[in-house]
Amino acid sequence: MTSGEHAPGRPDLGAWRLSSGQLAQLEALLGLLEADEHAPTTVRAAARAAEIHVADSLAALDVDALATARRIADLGSGAGFPGLAIAIALPQVEVSLIESQRRKCDFLERMCATASIENARVVWTRAEEWGAGAADNDVVLARALAPQPVVLEYASPLLCVGGMLVDWRGRRDRAAEDGAERAAEVLGLSRLEIRRVTPFEQATDRHLHVFSKARETPSRFPRRPGIARKRPLGTRESAPGHGT
Repeated sequence: MTSGEHAPGRPDLGAWRLSSGQLAQLEALLGLLEADEHAPTTVRAAARAAEIHVADSLAALDVDALATARRIADLGSGAGFPGLAIAIALPQVEVSLIESQRRKCDFLERMCATASIENARVVWTRAEEWGAGAADNDVVLARALAPQPVVLEYASPLLCVGGMLVDWRGRRDRAAEDGAERAAEVLGLSRLEIRRVTPFEQATDRHLHVFSKARETPSRFPRRPGIARKRPLGTRESAPGHGT
């Protein structure tokens, strides 16, 4: 498939100006995803995965921060999206695929090898325990990972000041957004925008929530593994006196 062309039933990726080599890499990912019955996703058919995984991931390229990033971390990388699609689209960027499950890490390694992705590395760890990544990433990506206050707590310690979090969300929920904003304030983050995206024709209610790290993360973060989910910030349970 050459640049500017797309197979019937596939989303048109031409908007992201990918080369024929990059499109071939994406096709290699889709091929392995479809062929491996143990792939850690329920969406494996190539035509559907091209929409749900690839096009949805590439929508983040419209966020300006990605164009100037040197290091990007994809939290809870799972089957490799958005991290691997972004690594293909931005070959000059170092992408860390953070995944806590060994089986998924093995799959990610196979995906990298199959598509000859040299600028992505698989990191077997929990986000809260990745000390090597502390304050060292220009962008953190999170897609279908956890409630937003939890994602914010995972991401903030890993971002350099001025870095950006891009968090994929579905239909907007004002109450949840208010809670996330309270959590962001505690963590030194500031919401920049909530951008509605339509990565493929049938996509509805998809949004990218973009946060900037305005100041250093307080030293008490990250909390111990599991605490962010058990007592998410922005709720009464996480207020002083409740074990934060």
